[in-house]
Amino acid sequence: MAKRIGFNAFNMTAAGHQSAGMWRHPQSQAHRYKDLDYWLDLAQTLERGCFDTIFLADVLGPYDVFEGSPTAALRNGMQIPANDPFQYISAMASVTSRLGFAVTASATFEHPYPLARRLSTLDHLTKGRVGWNVVTSYLASASRNFGVVPLAHDDRYELAEEFMTVMYKLWEQSWDDDAVEFDRERGVFVNPDKVHPIRHKGRFFNVDGFNMAEPSPQRTPVIFQAGASSRGRRFAAEHGEGLFVNVLNTELSRVITDDIRSKAEAAGRKREDVKIYSILTAVIADSDAEAERKYEEYTQYSSHEGAMALFGGFSGIDLAKFDKDTPLNAADTNAIQTVLDLFTKLDPSRKWTPADIANHMSIGGVEPVLVGSPETVADEIERWVDEGDLDGINLSYAVTPYDIEAFVDTVIPELQKRGRVWKDYEGETLREYLAGPGNRRLSLTHPGSRVVREPK
Repeated sequence: MAKRIGFNAFNMTAAGHQSAGMWRHPQSQAHRYKDLDYWLDLAQTLERGCFDTIFLADVLGPYDVFEGSPTAALRNGMQIPANDPFQYISAMASVTSRLGFAVTASATFEHPYPLARRLSTLDHLTKGRVGWNVVTSYLASASRNFGVVPLAHDDRYELAEEFMTVMYKLWEQSWDDDAVEFDRERGVFVNPDKVHPIRHKGRFFNVDGFNMAEPSPQRTPVIFQAGASSRGRRFAAEHGEGLFVNVLNTELSRVITDDIRSKAEAAGRKREDVKIYSILTAVIADSDAEAERKYEEYTQYSSHEGAMALFGGFSGIDLAKFDKDTPLNAADTNAIQTVLDLFTKLDPSRKWTPADIANHMSIGGVEPVLVGSPETVADEIERWVDEGDLDGINLSYAVTPYDIEAFVDTVIPELQKRGRVWKDYEGETLREYLAGPGNRRLSLTHPGSRVVREPK
């Protein structure tokens, strides 16, 4: 039987996400990012399309590497202004019953004790439909705003390892399953003997007590992660249940996914325990020729300057310092190393100039764009999943919500007809969507916390 293809809608509570300048398009509603009705409608559309989640990205500082200033990011609305994604989830959950929600929070700038409660609260309110995208923040602008010295790339992951240990302890160890007795006759709401301080003392964190929230339907929300460097892949293989990879073709996808699955095996997990997604953008019309015309129309609104601001934020490299027609060379960066590597060394068959990068990233960001009829786009998605050893797609957009609605109304039915997308959700919690019905709880042995909780 062909593998089910899972879909997450890759979005951000901002006017500009991956496609620079596309908020200018006449059909774009991106400027409504602060309008709750926009998000409620979008959530219902995604649930109609049986998407696993709406996946909300986030940043904690402006993209100010390009030309040494946030000017280009601000002018192009490139992930700025950006609202707090946590605030949107309860409202979207109130108008849906099955759609999952993956929210980004930084292990670099958050503290595990309050974050554990915030995520437990959302898991309660959504009845188990929440995931946490664990990031190690790469923006120097964010470090300056928090008044801290930026950690080196690998040190960010060392901090994140301890962060995860504390979170597992708070979620999995501090409350027994039956700690809440709610006994009116005896006057006992919580049995104190069944709540346990974690007494964590570490290099980065000292947390004495227990989670302030009682165990939620999933206890630990589904863990998403996007680490793609060598150190990041090891972190992802140990912790991630849903992983996101940056790739430019299916051959590269196969190499990266095989490496991640092998690292998961080395960490004592099964290869299929890790669900891996690639980000794609789809431009759809009734025919391939119409879709190509639509794509060309989109390019009239896209911004190369905004794309270079995005690349600078991702990579830490200021393209303004290079000749736009001279191929870029590999370098070490303290930001997202693999974004730079994609254009400098991971695909030796092509040399990328700054002009090439700006053109490529102006629609869809780093990832490829699929252009065609619903049948063509469905063919390409199947090819990406099967040849690239993927489990699903993180679907981005150029024009919102137009592109997403077109995908739900045309491509999803085509993939359902082919048996690649479910026609109704299977399971009740987000973890069950990924791991299968009955798998509601974290099933992971973590070397730091020694958490072992079998699914039930």
